[in-house]
Amino acid sequence: MKKIEAIIRKSRFEDVRKALHEADIDFLSWWDVRGQGTAKQGLIFRGVSYDVTEIDRVFLSFVVRDINVEKSVNAILKKAYTGESGDGRIFIIPIEQSIRIRTGDRGDESLYDKK
Repeated sequence: MKKIEAIIRKSRFEDVRKALHEADIDFLSWWDVRGQGTAKQGLIFRGVSYDVTEIDRVFLSFVVRDINVEKSVNAILKKAYTGESGDGRIFIIPIEQSIRIRTGDRGDESLYDKK
């Protein structure tokens, strides 16, 4: 099992969420976050200076079976990509154990219903 965490542009979140759903990833958590990247610049719009070093992002987090890692990552890559600096990051973290509290199921069976 792996935990996938991704930090993406807020404007790309709905597309990423739909792509994950199409990849059969239905359980995920997300938070609105603010972050700062390597770009240190301001933006001037109609004579007013705006600080754009702090950027609104969405932080996604979910756990998947090993067989679902690549399709999850590919869904995020495809829909979060704009080609511009600041598209985000994906982190893949090993999970040692997972337990469903209600049933006591462990491992892969704790993530999804038995089939």
